[in-house]
Amino acid sequence: MLLLADTHLGPSQAGRLLDRISADLAVADVVVHAGDITDSSVLEELRTHVPDVFAVKGNNDRQLDLPEHLSVDVAGCALAIVHDSGPTAGRATRLRRWFPSSDVVVFGHSHIPWHEVEVRADGHVQHHVNPGSAMQRRRQPACTVAHLIIEQGQVIDVRHVIVGPPPAAPE
Repeated sequence: MLLLADTHLGPSQAGRLLDRISADLAVADVVVHAGDITDSSVLEELRTHVPDVFAVKGNNDRQLDLPEHLSVDVAGCALAIVHDSGPTAGRATRLRRWFPSSDVVVFGHSHIPWHEVEVRADGHVQHHVNPGSAMQRRRQPACTVAHLIIEQGQVIDVRHVIVGPPPAAPE
């Protein structure tokens, strides 16, 4: 599964994203986009490569008719998607409160690649994943996406992958 967020692309710019993530898209069976898509052509293009594309509305998605949050079952894994998870302080508790039975919560907004694991007292494991941004690294060293590997309903691995041109070398 390929996780994306914060692509911030306008009309006719989806090709720029596809150029950056083509190798990642080639191995994906599902794409999850955690908002700030900004133009529906991005989702349309993703759907030409992968039939299952799940997306939520980000704060910059004013023209898109998408849900604020979404919960889906993917290969037996309960997955929740939201754009803004709120401040870093208290995030794990907040996401657990918002999505108590989800195995994975995918979010965006900050452009910061993130993966943490929260374990409830009863042993239920919940992964919190921000894939970063494939298009706008902001203050991060590189643009990123994430791969979520699920087998038999269980999260096996979460991997962040650098996409796009390599960061410029310091002079």
